[in-house]
Amino acid sequence: MARSLVWFVVLMGFLASADAAPPVLQLKSRTLLKPGETSPRESAGYVHPTGTEMVTSSTRSTDNGQTWSAARPLPDFDGKLRKGFRRYSYPAFVDPVEDRLVTLVLSLDVPDLDPNIEEPPIGENEYYLRYRVSTDGGKTYLFDERVRQEGDYTDQHPIDDVWLGKNGYYLGDVGCIPIRTREGKILVPVQVPLLGADGKLSLPGGGFTHQYTRMLIGTWVAGNKLKWEVSSKIVGDPDRTSRGLFEPTLIELPDGRIICLMRGSNGGQRDADCKWMAYKWISTSRDGGRTWSEAEPWKYSDGTEFHSPSAMSQLLKQADGRIFWLGNLSATNCCGNDPRYPLVIGEVDPKTGGLTKDSVLTLDTRLPDDTEGLNLSHWLAYEERGTGEICVPMRRWKADYKRFQGAEYVVSVGKR
Repeated sequence: MARSLVWFVVLMGFLASADAAPPVLQLKSRTLLKPGETSPRESAGYVHPTGTEMVTSSTRSTDNGQTWSAARPLPDFDGKLRKGFRRYSYPAFVDPVEDRLVTLVLSLDVPDLDPNIEEPPIGENEYYLRYRVSTDGGKTYLFDERVRQEGDYTDQHPIDDVWLGKNGYYLGDVGCIPIRTREGKILVPVQVPLLGADGKLSLPGGGFTHQYTRMLIGTWVAGNKLKWEVSSKIVGDPDRTSRGLFEPTLIELPDGRIICLMRGSNGGQRDADCKWMAYKWISTSRDGGRTWSEAEPWKYSDGTEFHSPSAMSQLLKQADGRIFWLGNLSATNCCGNDPRYPLVIGEVDPKTGGLTKDSVLTLDTRLPDDTEGLNLSHWLAYEERGTGEICVPMRRWKADYKRFQGAEYVVSVGKR
């Protein structure tokens, strides 16, 4: 592995010109952990708008993520679930104005479902969301309730065009982070399996799943609760993306536009040779997230295209307002999920909403010691308070997604 680290440093040095101005983004450190070991900061987030206290789903740090201790919030809402029922808490989101912590909970209420089945197919029919709110930084939660759209909706019909038993809805990955808009709404980006006219799951693109994206729109009401509405749909062209548009990530631009970046896919029965172009897709809202433009391929800020595999990505806004994107880029067209390397970070142009080409920095890629099928995917990056550096704790997964090596990247951010 030492040779791999030397090779990586040489590669990064080769890509940088000696007489060029210092880049905005620089890789400060790259730490590889032991096989099977994870960073203690994996899926961590701050619990208040200011301060250094952080949490994960099972640990807490009071010193900016340097040391951690076991800690689980109270009450234990999930301790006496019926056999087969499941709950998975996504990383918490802190409302920066109200100082309330919101946790979305992926829920599946299927009696006697085998707990050893990961990502059970029946989830496409049955997944739904619950939410919990804390006013003390995640130490205790006030309630555990289903997300239900305001109006004539029920537990089985929780939001528009979702009927549990037919199709569910859920957050796609840890990059699907809620945001608070300038008008005070909480936007939660979700994905919904597409129903056909026959009331069954539809696969118009020829993939093994097909989802569209929409937003849950939360408004704070009495009792520290959220009143929920839903946005218009962002539906992928089934002649260009075989699995629809899913795993959305959001950010609000300085002029009030909100952009949503989504994972698409090529491959599948209708594109067996992966001739369709592999992109990330973008849709824009000009009314606070209520309605969305037709999705189109996301491009560099100069209008040129780039390739990206079917994989999650993340938009991250720093305290100074600058916006960064983390994801996988490819020099050639991808095929489905592959290749999920290199992993890069780059700055988003606030005017065009595109990726600024000369800002892109490679954090990691396939090294000589890595096997084919390396997956540099699934992370939750955050800006470290005090330093302004971007921390990216994650796992370098093997092709089978059964073995991994923990990793952590720290990116320093300079001035433009």
